[in-house]
Amino acid sequence: MQIDLPEVLAEVRAAFERYEEALVTNDVATLDALFHDDARTIRYGATEILYGYSQIQAFRAARNPRGLARSLARTMITTYGRDFAVASTLFYRATSRSKVGRQMQTWVRFAQGWRVVAAHVSLTDEPPPG
Repeated sequence: MQIDLPEVLAEVRAAFERYEEALVTNDVATLDALFHDDARTIRYGATEILYGYSQIQAFRAARNPRGLARSLARTMITTYGRDFAVASTLFYRATSRSKVGRQMQTWVRFAQGWRVVAAHVSLTDEPPPG
């Protein structure tokens, strides 16, 4: 199996960046489109546990659109073969200065393109420097 084929990595990075832009602008239609529409798709959030596309979609529709801006750090995308990838990143929000967010997504290539099949978002205290 080939890991991090440049053309596949570029595709996943573009999908990840599209997701990030949709997240911070609350583009719910794009967020919905980037999750795989299946009862087995899972999203564990900072305050929610969502099983299935319909629960994820309902969460997105009801989410408060304020305070979504964030900065990313240490983003790592790894592809395995041509159809599977994992994206991991840390994020920071001005509204949570003492916290660091962690996000991991599992991406799979389907006929309609790259889709998230599993995601996990959590917050923790910012570790001390050094």
